[in-house]
Amino acid sequence: MRTTDRHISSSAVFALLLSVVPTQAAASELSAGVSLGWIQAGTATRLAVSPHAGISWRIKSNILFRAHDLFSVVPPIQIGGAGVYNSTVFALGYGWKNGDFSAGPSVATYFMPACGGTLCGHVAGVAAGAHAQVNAYVAGPLGVSMSANVDWVGRSSLVLPGHVSMIVVAGPVLRWRVQ
Repeated sequence: MRTTDRHISSSAVFALLLSVVPTQAAASELSAGVSLGWIQAGTATRLAVSPHAGISWRIKSNILFRAHDLFSVVPPIQIGGAGVYNSTVFALGYGWKNGDFSAGPSVATYFMPACGGTLCGHVAGVAAGAHAQVNAYVAGPLGVSMSANVDWVGRSSLVLPGHVSMIVVAGPVLRWRVQ
């Protein structure tokens, strides 16, 4: 049996990165939330509901390493039907007492409706991209999170002529500190 394409699952990449995180990191934080926003693939912008979770480690002082997963659902109430878009991120960032900012590469898997100039349909695949996120904690562990992803969906497609998908979501976030 011959395999021409091998895909590394996001969980395998996550486990590999966890093994290289410095063990002398002083503390870690868990965060989770649900955000609302917009996802665009092709010419149509669609509503996205995005539960997300992440873990971050302070490497040195205010420098942090973050692993984050953003699972976006395109509700079936829109033209084109339902879809899902999952983005896994490994990022470096800067944290302070009441917030943090991080940016880094992402890997997305998706099955979602998309429209080109004259044709609409569903697209599916795996895409590499970039992610940025800012969290501001306004009442103890409760805060607001804003995330933005840009992914390059590289295949030739009549439905998705731009080869780029974007998602911007914002919503409440809750964090737990682990010492």
